[in-house]
Amino acid sequence: MEYWSDGFNGWHCPPKIRIPHSEIRNPKWKGSPLSKSLVVVESPTKIRTLKKYLGPDFDVAATVGHIKDLPVKELGVSIEHGFKPQYTTVQGKEKVIRALRKAAGNLNDIYLAPDPDREGEAIAWHTAEILKKKGRRFHRVLFHELTQNAIRAAMASPQSIDKHKFESQQARRILDRLVGYQISPILWQKVLRGLSAGRVQSVAVCMICEREREIHAFQPEEYWSVTAQLEGESPPPFLARLTKKHNKKLRIPDEKASQAILKELAKARFKVEKVEHKTQKRNPPPPLTTSKLQQEAIRRLRFSARKTMAVAQQLYEGLELDPGEPVGLITYMRTDSTRVAEEAVHEARHFIHDEFGTDYLPAKPNIYKNKKRAQDAHEAIRPTSVFRKPTDIARFLSNDQIALYELIWKRFVACQMKSALIDQTSVTISAGPYVFQASGSVMRFPGFMALYPPSNDNESQTKNKVTLPPLSDGMLLKCHRLEPKQHFTQPPPRFSEASLVKELEENGIGRPSTYATILTTIRGKGYVDLVKGLFRPSELGFIVNDLLIESFPDILNVDFTARMEESLDKIEEGEIDAVAVLKGFYNSFKKDLERAAKEMNSVKGNGLAVHLNCQVCGQPLRIKVGKNGPFLACSGYPNCNFTRNYTRNEKGQIEIEQPAAEQPTNEICGKCGNPMVRKQGRFGPFLACSAYPACKNTRSLNAEATRKGEPTGVKCPEKGCDGELVARRSKRGKLFYGCTRYPSCTFAIWDKPVPQSCPECSAPFLVERATKKEGPYLKCFNKECSYKESL
Repeated sequence: MEYWSDGFNGWHCPPKIRIPHSEIRNPKWKGSPLSKSLVVVESPTKIRTLKKYLGPDFDVAATVGHIKDLPVKELGVSIEHGFKPQYTTVQGKEKVIRALRKAAGNLNDIYLAPDPDREGEAIAWHTAEILKKKGRRFHRVLFHELTQNAIRAAMASPQSIDKHKFESQQARRILDRLVGYQISPILWQKVLRGLSAGRVQSVAVCMICEREREIHAFQPEEYWSVTAQLEGESPPPFLARLTKKHNKKLRIPDEKASQAILKELAKARFKVEKVEHKTQKRNPPPPLTTSKLQQEAIRRLRFSARKTMAVAQQLYEGLELDPGEPVGLITYMRTDSTRVAEEAVHEARHFIHDEFGTDYLPAKPNIYKNKKRAQDAHEAIRPTSVFRKPTDIARFLSNDQIALYELIWKRFVACQMKSALIDQTSVTISAGPYVFQASGSVMRFPGFMALYPPSNDNESQTKNKVTLPPLSDGMLLKCHRLEPKQHFTQPPPRFSEASLVKELEENGIGRPSTYATILTTIRGKGYVDLVKGLFRPSELGFIVNDLLIESFPDILNVDFTARMEESLDKIEEGEIDAVAVLKGFYNSFKKDLERAAKEMNSVKGNGLAVHLNCQVCGQPLRIKVGKNGPFLACSGYPNCNFTRNYTRNEKGQIEIEQPAAEQPTNEICGKCGNPMVRKQGRFGPFLACSAYPACKNTRSLNAEATRKGEPTGVKCPEKGCDGELVARRSKRGKLFYGCTRYPSCTFAIWDKPVPQSCPECSAPFLVERATKKEGPYLKCFNKECSYKESL
């Protein structure tokens, strides 16, 4: 095997490798006529599926994700040497690497089959790097679906490792490392240790903050509507809405104006001016891309984006439908393409013909165009066989798996069905100078909607059916009543997970494989909260976002980030050089870094100015950030130590939180003999002398709260128990977390529970852990779930 450098400390396979596996194309093929070979995949869950179809002449091993990456505790990029990455073995992967080398042994042929995307290409590259050996041949195979035909086709058409795809992944990794590892220390210095910034995540937070400020700035405007209940020559009565006066659009600003209109209408004669009948065609939606899969799963199934991708991965990698019969159920789930293989279209059309009849089958297959930015590397997400109906395999799958599979299956079949036809009737009614409108719709032919109706919260859903009586031009109508109603204009809506994914996609921010990670990260960092399914920036999110916008305008600019994504795509396509892209970015970024280190406002030191004054000394208050979050502090410190928590009202204005009323206690101050009172401070509950400020004696109650059981906000997970987990101390003084219903409930854990549901498996809470190498991190309480996020 020949290797050569590409400027990134990498190497390449020759551009074409011929594999004399002619028999591999034969449907009866059960293995290679050559000596045994090794297939290396990314996930161990694929091993059984592949072994079933590859036969005894192939061993299969897994990397279990990345085996090499940039180091955790240092930048790991040599900027002065052309942004050369300094890869290290991922912690805990030494055992995996030993197993891979043992499996490779003296074999001559290694088939590299990680996932068919940029990350998979990087895994293939690093795997070949650790297994390289004189005379050994490496073949890159791409499994777009884990079915017998797809696996055999991929093995029969091996490729070389894609240099440009690997360089694109590497450039993205370096860009993210430069931004994250060089901005974050500035935030530690200026705001709070442990904060982080990200090239893409910070833009997502910026979008959420900007939307929140639009909501704060929004001024609702009053307007009124007038609805008439009318009846023609035959029932039923129907409703019509006032829309125009003298054929001009009418706006009713207030109740006074509406009452004046009602007086005029009381004398008017209602007459049908025009009845229009038309048929609206509603075309089926295209097959699913990654972003559309996430949006639909969020809307219809109430899955998070991360959970959607985790379940989709399981469906792709293969599940047992019969004992010993694992099979991949969907095609690869990271794609931005709506393209579908001809065989799959033919299969869907055959199914539609048999199940629904010729009325539901278009004369020609439906073809969908890709968006301009689509890479089209993979097909759309579809079932590997439409004849594998959800009802037939439901007993083999979990509830989440079958729900997502059914969504994908129905969407794909629907995309090849006929359009729905909806009969719409529109009626124009005159009443003196005023014009009313009434409309109704009736489904003439359901088409694709017989299988895949619009979701309840989808903007494109069919309006509620309204039945209109027989009406004709010139018909006089009887008015039963006129109903005025007050309305107010509404602010722009907050982002849901679905709408944020859509916004990111439409603006070219991130790529299909990154959306779920972005949404999880911005919540995990504490910059945003998901309240009733909608994103709201936290106060910390506002503070960090404002500082970053001022110091790093390019990083927080949507267009700049989108152009960078396009540059990464062009690197993958071989159109531009990766080092040139990195140099172009870093030249301006370095200047911003140097300026921010000197000029970024220190929230720790000066704080952020607000238009409020200290309630004790009258000096200006400032926002500062402590270990318990942002708070207000007097600028006259240390002469004045006034502090308060604060909130923002619906207009975004800061309001000082007044401390809870002092609670009298039976304790006596040990210094002056006056009664002690219980108070709540920034660092928790404490006792203070009632003679303050003459006596400033205080005592923290945090230790006592821990002995009694400090609340965690997490409900006990034991079935039928309504207790809560609280912090306690064992007899030896070790902190643990047990149920408040003890001794009737003995549930207890050592790890600190965090009141945040798992985004992957929906477990009720996460637990906090820490190691010397990894630092603090959150892990799912469910032992069978592998979800983990760094703190």
